[in-house]
Amino acid sequence: MKKKFSKTGNYLTVLIFLILGYSCVSTQSLLIEIPEPAPKNLPANIQSLTIVTQAVDNNYSDLSSDSLQNIFYEKNFRYDTVVYDFQMADTTMKALGELLFESGRYDYVIPENRFLPPQRSSFFGLPLPWDTIKNLAQTFETDAVLSLDHLKTRVVTDYGSESYFDPFQDGFFSAATAQMQIMYEALFRVYDPAQEKVLMREFLRDTLYWEDTDVSTRNLFTKFTPVKQALTEAGISIALDFSEKISMIWFTEQRNFFIKGNTEMKQATQLANSGDWQTAIALWKEISENAGSKTLRSKAQYNIAVGNEILGDLNAAVSWALKSYNTMYRPITYEYLQILERRKSELKNK
Repeated sequence: MKKKFSKTGNYLTVLIFLILGYSCVSTQSLLIEIPEPAPKNLPANIQSLTIVTQAVDNNYSDLSSDSLQNIFYEKNFRYDTVVYDFQMADTTMKALGELLFESGRYDYVIPENRFLPPQRSSFFGLPLPWDTIKNLAQTFETDAVLSLDHLKTRVVTDYGSESYFDPFQDGFFSAATAQMQIMYEALFRVYDPAQEKVLMREFLRDTLYWEDTDVSTRNLFTKFTPVKQALTEAGISIALDFSEKISMIWFTEQRNFFIKGNTEMKQATQLANSGDWQTAIALWKEISENAGSKTLRSKAQYNIAVGNEILGDLNAAVSWALKSYNTMYRPITYEYLQILERRKSELKNK
């Protein structure tokens, strides 16, 4: 009995330790947005863009979704053709404007008369005349003009059947299958009216795929992506591809900071949680200077490093993380220094 009681006591001790350990968690996690510079960043003076296109000519039409779909159905959904869709071109420009604006790098204007007469003496279209560029930039008060100068979409569809084995019915059955590919080409130019210079010429080419299977043709095409919708999705894909070339990309990472120590640490935590990182950093600096123990000083210094990273000053973040590391070794500080050095190396190589 004594042995049993002692064993139960050990279990209770471990349980109490776990509860206390959980309640004494001294750090708080947060997600931060990390900016990654654009692969082909435009000059810093280019902050706003007028977005137009000269790719849309007389070949383009804006058929309804049903009308366009019927063209492919008439070919038994086995068709290979170039489709000039007005809505796709317009979607490309609108989606591009929104993506560039959301990046935090650019303002944009899409004029009502955004479909310009094509300059047709080459396959991809000649650059727009400089008087047109200057007039657009002056009229809409933007720094540069971004033009979709070439757009081509080829749609390839296929329909058939395939056999499959159903173990529940112990037999082979036939299923309807459909595939669709959209191969697109797009050429963008960014024009600087002040220098009369093409700042960027970017040619994009890619293929999007759709595929599905169902036991009946009716069920299959009830849920299969319509050609019109697929073209719209292709336009969005083009916008995504190009925006990633010239706008900052944001990705999410997790950081931790210390929340316990004394009353001032709790106050600083509240400031940080409210987004007032500058005031929180100032308070952590006071704590660091007046701390009576290395433990508290190193926590405050670590938090200052995190705050500076969030405010965009990587050099200050590294400096304070090193101070924390030298004040008191912690695995979390060592790992954080590695993260900061990685970020600095990545920025240096851009």
